[in-house]
Amino acid sequence: MARVEIAINGQPYLVACEDGQEDRLRELSATVDANVRALAGQVGQVGQARLLAMACLGAADELEELRAAAREAAAESGRAAAARAEERAAAAEERAAAAVERAAARLEAIAARLDSV
Repeated sequence: MARVEIAINGQPYLVACEDGQEDRLRELSATVDANVRALAGQVGQVGQARLLAMACLGAADELEELRAAAREAAAESGRAAAARAEERAAAAEERAAAAVERAAARLEAIAARLDSV
């Protein structure tokens, strides 16, 4: 297990991660650091714990918005798939009806020939 030192709002943290995930952890910590520093710029240095809590709440809010958007996209995709399935079913029904009509016409022609014999 790897250990990476990161800094958030000037405070160093030693964090463990899976081997090979060090760069990803550094990228994520840079994002968190930027968010915490932006918050500190807005509300002042109100304490590391409070800034981290506010940053986490902002990240959770963004995550929930993304999840809601993903659910809506999935629902829309489902509705579109259902509409395409209905179109295919209607087309298949039309083809089946046309085939039945052709068969009926052939049977009528055969019956007419038999009647004339």
